[in-house]
Amino acid sequence: MPDHIHLFCSPADPATRLRVWIEYWQWLVTRQWPVASEKPLWQKDYWDTQLRTGQSYSAKWDYVRRNPVRAGLVSDPDEWPHQGQISLLPWTER
Repeated sequence: MPDHIHLFCSPADPATRLRVWIEYWQWLVTRQWPVASEKPLWQKDYWDTQLRTGQSYSAKWDYVRRNPVRAGLVSDPDEWPHQGQISLLPWTER
């Protein structure tokens, strides 16, 4: 999406507060951003949702994949070039 980003994340250290992790991630991206005039890149706040099951993960992943279609940017989610995953977040159903 041109005006926001969705991240599915799981900090390696569960004790790490999400805000700290996000601020660090934003710092890394901003540091490498090639166009200085486009900075600052980030809004001051963020929206988080805690996923508790594989089913909610699947539902949110589907929502995110279809975002560019709903915005009229592509007709099929697979056409959106700015998508993908670095690593799969495994779920253990309880």
